Amino acid sequence: MTKYAPHALSRTSCIALACALFGAATAPAAAQTGTDNAAEESDDNVIIVTAQKFEQKSTDVPITISAISNQQMERLGVSDLDELSNYVPGLNIQEQSANNPGIVIRGITSDSGSSQQAARVTLYYNGIDISRSRGSYQAIYDVDRIEVVKGPQATLFGTASAVGAISIISAKPEPGFSGKLTAGIGNYDSRIVGGHINVGNDVIAARVAGEWKKRDGYIENLSDRQGDLYAQDQLGLRGSLRFTPSDALTIDLIGTYDQQRNSGTPFISGNFPTSAGPANRFGPANLSGAPAGISAAVLGSDELGLRREVYDGNLTASYDFADGWNFTTVNGYRKFDSQEVFDADGSAAWYLEFTEDSQGWQVSHESRFAYQDDNVRASFGWNYFHEDNFQRVPFSSEEGTFLACSSAALRAQLGIPCIAADGTVTAAQATGLLTGGLATVLPYSSEFTNLGVNDSYSVFGDVRWTVTPRLELTVGVRGLIEKRKSGYNSIAPGSVLTGGSLIPGQRTTNGTLWSEDSFSAVLPRFNALYRLSDEVNVYATVSKGRRSPTVNQTATSTSLIPEEIVWNYEGGIKGSAGIFSGSLGVYYQKYNDFQVSRVISDPNDPSGLPVGSTLTESAGSASNLGVEAELQMRPTDWLTLFGNVGWIDGGIDDKPENGVFAGNRFRLQPEWQAAAGFTIDAPLGNGMRLFLTPSVTYRSRIFFETTNRPNIAQGPVTLVNAKGGVSFAEDQFELAVFARNLTNKDYLLDAGNTGGGFGYPTFIPAEPRFYGIQASAKF
Repeated sequence: MTKYAPHALSRTSCIALACALFGAATAPAAAQTGTDNAAEESDDNVIIVTAQKFEQKSTDVPITISAISNQQMERLGVSDLDELSNYVPGLNIQEQSANNPGIVIRGITSDSGSSQQAARVTLYYNGIDISRSRGSYQAIYDVDRIEVVKGPQATLFGTASAVGAISIISAKPEPGFSGKLTAGIGNYDSRIVGGHINVGNDVIAARVAGEWKKRDGYIENLSDRQGDLYAQDQLGLRGSLRFTPSDALTIDLIGTYDQQRNSGTPFISGNFPTSAGPANRFGPANLSGAPAGISAAVLGSDELGLRREVYDGNLTASYDFADGWNFTTVNGYRKFDSQEVFDADGSAAWYLEFTEDSQGWQVSHESRFAYQDDNVRASFGWNYFHEDNFQRVPFSSEEGTFLACSSAALRAQLGIPCIAADGTVTAAQATGLLTGGLATVLPYSSEFTNLGVNDSYSVFGDVRWTVTPRLELTVGVRGLIEKRKSGYNSIAPGSVLTGGSLIPGQRTTNGTLWSEDSFSAVLPRFNALYRLSDEVNVYATVSKGRRSPTVNQTATSTSLIPEEIVWNYEGGIKGSAGIFSGSLGVYYQKYNDFQVSRVISDPNDPSGLPVGSTLTESAGSASNLGVEAELQMRPTDWLTLFGNVGWIDGGIDDKPENGVFAGNRFRLQPEWQAAAGFTIDAPLGNGMRLFLTPSVTYRSRIFFETTNRPNIAQGPVTLVNAKGGVSFAEDQFELAVFARNLTNKDYLLDAGNTGGGFGYPTFIPAEPRFYGIQASAKF
């Protein structure tokens, strides 16, 4: 009987090097059956995929997709999505925090935490859209594969995939008893324990998996408020149940719980000195902030850091109800609750202390019918998505300190700096000087909240027609209607010293202000594939993507940011010849009303938002031209060499009507990105095997803001990583060592941030050299 993919995002092309290199790193693994197990290989070593929800050779997929299995990630030492992105051209993931991941596909990102703004890059978990920024981070333990889809794919993958999508698909239960346990230690007192247990038969099977990761922070905090910054403590648990009463019907029930208890983000000031010396973006921090008690009362905690919990449930059923026909339904619920306390000024001053309290829940339902015969392959269905979430931001400061640090004129009048050269907070004297000694400390607090309640209804269809044995044409379309409702609430009491709000531009709303609107769109795609031979194909794609309009509600106004439209034109070749395999693709994307986010720095900004908050607005037209090439060479069964490269020339079009952003590159977009390395996977005899994968990754300069300020940027970065070891007893036991950033390269993960809106940009150092040892046992 024909096999169908039971999930919204399904098996994808490993011929792209991100798969080719990984597949070779672990291959030749035995082929597994079923559309949700590891990618199958045919007799000629071409990967069998289900990217378009039907099984087909990877070379027959006329879109750019990469798929990476769990085993492949283990060979590279990849344990998180941001590490994985170094090996997939056109993909970058900036993980400032588990509460704030920035996912970049082909230089385009969407990482706003605002509840009013839609995503641009879709993140899927077991077929369900989880793209809401604060709820999207997902640990990648015991996954079957991760798929990266590039280019707009709204027809197949939902309305948020304006530039692409990432899908995380967990390992499913299977018949029999099996399990795996992994434990490891490393520098910064890192510890990891993870694994799974699988039990079942052909009718019903269950799987329980989990992972606990903990390590110390790598940035010293000179304050006694908290220990080292960027410490990690996270736990993930997942239970899966598979019911297969017949060959025609499969039902999957999955429940997931994820938790983070990570220490504070190291927002290091680029202006303020510490007791360790002048401002140093790679030096120690002194994030003292509000006094204990006051911090807990206003910000929710005396300690910096993230407390986050995510609950996720998924029910999927796939039924082959007639010859050539299948019905699949995918249903999900997700709830997140996160609270992150951060010191936005990056100094010891009680100046810019914030919390971000984000909560939300969502439900999703999709059903589709699929049909296939020798000449036609088609699918059609419907989708409903609802989300309800808010982002509440409490603020705390000391009035005199805030005024002195914010005003050069006031500092000159009082004769004090904000922070002295020895790191002393001299601005703390300001309240006493301004009140003539009547008061020495004047605590101040305010907060603002944005809310979003959004509904989306869509229908979709996709048809492939085999015109000749060599030529296939595909056309698809999704029609959608959405309702977006935005709310805003602000509490801004008057300052004792000034009478007005301490944060410039913040106003009290006396309740929540709401606005709403409805929208519709039609999003098509067109694909053509031509077989030059059994091993090599060329393809062309035209597709339309869309980012939803933003209903912008503030304390003083309601505005509508128009929908962002992109047309994607793409062509390429992929296949294999002898010991070589790979792909080459060229794409061009044209945007209208490209949406950008900027931090408000002017108290008289026409948006009506307070200083330090983030505004979404249209920057006008934009374009993206790029090339991606991937190559693998496998001269022997035990040696694989790989390399890939991506080049992008993109940004806001250099036209006067595009205003201050005209001619600027997209934020987080490198011009060049590359990776190379080799894998040794050699038998040693007596059931032993040696494996080793050293690799080098490169990324050219990126800007952290669309303003393209040279000081808010990171220059070229080259990283060296490696993992190797020995397995015993026919892979039953394994001992491995790993190192990431082997040369201990200093580079920035992010810059600017909230402090930049107040004139004091902060800088976040990226990971230093991490190394360790891990042992695994299978049973």
